[in-house]
Amino acid sequence: MILARLVALALLAGCMSVGPDYKRPAVELPAQYPEAAPASLHALPADWWKLYADPTLDQLVATAQQANADVRLAAARVHEAEGMLREARAAIFPDITGSYNYTRARVSTVASPPVPPGFPLIRPNHTLAASTNFEVDFWGRFSRATEAARASLLGAQYSRDTVQLSLAGAIAQAYFALRSLDAQIAVLDNTIRVRRDSLDIARARLDAGLASELDLQQARGALSDALVQKREAERSRSLVEHQLGQLTGKLDLKFARADLFALPLTPLPPAGLPSALLERRPDIRQAEEALVAANAQIGIARAALFPTITLTGTAGAQSAALGDLLTSGAKIWTLGFGLALPLFDAGRRSARVDQARARSEQAVAGYQRAVETGFREVADALVNVQQSGESEAELKDRLDAARAALELSTLRYDKGYSPYLEVLDAQRTANDAELAFVRNRQARLGFSVDLMKALGGGWNSAGK
Repeated sequence: MILARLVALALLAGCMSVGPDYKRPAVELPAQYPEAAPASLHALPADWWKLYADPTLDQLVATAQQANADVRLAAARVHEAEGMLREARAAIFPDITGSYNYTRARVSTVASPPVPPGFPLIRPNHTLAASTNFEVDFWGRFSRATEAARASLLGAQYSRDTVQLSLAGAIAQAYFALRSLDAQIAVLDNTIRVRRDSLDIARARLDAGLASELDLQQARGALSDALVQKREAERSRSLVEHQLGQLTGKLDLKFARADLFALPLTPLPPAGLPSALLERRPDIRQAEEALVAANAQIGIARAALFPTITLTGTAGAQSAALGDLLTSGAKIWTLGFGLALPLFDAGRRSARVDQARARSEQAVAGYQRAVETGFREVADALVNVQQSGESEAELKDRLDAARAALELSTLRYDKGYSPYLEVLDAQRTANDAELAFVRNRQARLGFSVDLMKALGGGWNSAGK
């Protein structure tokens, strides 16, 4: 009964919580992003990377979500935060300890007062008891701690989501870079073939007395330049393979060549995309939960300024003989009440309140920075997606013109109407145009990934 009353008191405690209640700070943002893509009301799923319709990319992301070290580390931190929340919640309940003790003691026959004649000198004692000693959460210190722990758990979950989103984006970017290098190597293979043919033509014309040694040496130099470019592209491809291996936890990954232009472009967001979409970003929500936790810490620090109320209690039985331990006469109990009020601490507790307020202000600034950074990242990604898409048509025109110029210059050289330098210039221009077109497609795909990440994983037709 005694312990039951103490438990009831503990449950009724915390009826008031000192410290400020959390309110989301206002951050002034435009209602919509300054740039908006043409209207296209496509709904994007959470697994947005599947929009690129590449089974290899899908498998890479699925593998990484299970094996990547950063994801596993983030998941372990979530488990730790869950344990901290359970611990914080348990603090409002009494900690009841059960105990059994047995002692044998001999009393002195010459002590004062003297032992009565016939009184046993050796005295056994059995004690069976349940005891508790806990602080009543009258000022809401434990409830504020629970609030902070809950916010920390949510922050850890959002941090894990951020890691997963960033990981999927990094894999997609690296995979597109790999496919871009495949396409660049294919372009360089064709360039090497063309320049070998040119070298053969230059050698044949030299042997026939129709060209100079200069043409031959220029053709050799052009071929060597293309071979060096290909070797550099192959080196970069190997490095990207290694990066994908680390991201997925499969360090021996190897990829066959594939076509970059077989990857579809993702749908564009609808016009007038609202800036409220930023609320979905896990990093911004993590920053807000850090603010919630910091706000709760103010209440914890303020509660230390008030008296501490402590209740103690013991209930059990005590007897000399073990067989008498459960009889009605063996019952024992104690009930205690303590009140501790800080009288002088040289301002230590109030300084902790000031520190907590300052940390809360820092969290507000961090939240504002996260929101503003998120807005800028979305706006930047929208510009990049639009501009790279518009550049692709212009780069295609440049490529077509460069191919036609190469064909004409080669024909003119074969007929003896132009010097070989004109062919070299046309070859370089065509090679640069081919590579620029490939790299722009890679950039366009990469910018679409940036937009997905900036929006926290996509959007839907309702602009949510």
